[in-house]
Amino acid sequence: MTTNTTHMHSEIEEIPSAINRLIEHSEDAIIKAAAEIREFNPTVFTTVARGSSDHASAYLKYAIELSAGIPVASIGPSISSIYNTKLNLKNAVNISISQSGKSPDIVDLTKTAGEGGALNIAITNVATSPLAQESAHTLDIQAGLEKSVAATKTFVTSIVAGLLLIAHWQRDDALLAAIKKLPEQAGLAVKVDWSILCDHMKDKDDIFILGRGPAMAIANEAALKFKETCQIHAQAFSSAEVMHGPKSIVDQGFTVLALASRDASESSVLEVANSLVGQGADLFITTDQSALGNHLPFVASSHPLTDPLLLILCYYQFIEKLALARGLNPDTPPHLKKITETV
Repeated sequence: MTTNTTHMHSEIEEIPSAINRLIEHSEDAIIKAAAEIREFNPTVFTTVARGSSDHASAYLKYAIELSAGIPVASIGPSISSIYNTKLNLKNAVNISISQSGKSPDIVDLTKTAGEGGALNIAITNVATSPLAQESAHTLDIQAGLEKSVAATKTFVTSIVAGLLLIAHWQRDDALLAAIKKLPEQAGLAVKVDWSILCDHMKDKDDIFILGRGPAMAIANEAALKFKETCQIHAQAFSSAEVMHGPKSIVDQGFTVLALASRDASESSVLEVANSLVGQGADLFITTDQSALGNHLPFVASSHPLTDPLLLILCYYQFIEKLALARGLNPDTPPHLKKITETV
């Protein structure tokens, strides 16, 4: 199998055009949703999602809190589907993210959120889905068909849709301008070469991935992809949390991937990463600052809320190549299917 034969490779290559489609075809609906959020004047946001979509919601949590100063809480879907608990969500905007829009527990909690007073916003790849029908506004991510089990373009476009919503809601011209640059920057990011990490990880079975702020959501997404496409045990940690116990298992030859982004967290991620090198870790880090380990190339954004997103594009092309190098097909991980419907 060559890289060019996998659906995952093709879908990674399509991400720049998918972002562009989203901006061209869904921005009007996003502007309408943003206007209603302004009128609604929420005091809190909630999110509902699972898997990669939950990592996207975690990214948007940081983006909303950093840009608007409004707290965001993730609600476990089982609150409604298993425990049948009703929630008081007056003055809340609820963002539900699901690429298929038909997982019963996600749909059920979204319905419950609306009944509890929340303004429901759906981010989905299927604008006619049950999730969309339970929502006041639907943000169609315009990703097109995604055949690989490992979500890539749907993850990225879900975040872009949310960032567009934030930019229009907050009337943030700087963020809006940065988003409009993403298709071009994404085209560069999917060509970045992380072969040094690919060679290192071919025979490895464990890795820590560090992030902070929005990049923590990217670290969680990267850890999931290590597991599902490469059968590698990967754990994501905040660069602060890793110091509270997990660092004790880092010794000679333990691999650490530090996803540093160009924001206020970069220096703290770098400091922790360098300290782990002192314990013997093999460090790979996305920074141009002084680091004790291996520097990985990256594409810098023009805004701290879009910069971490480009890191996952660099990562996706690497993880697809690593899966092949380990003799695995990233399109069809064992025991998994494309759409998981949970209750």
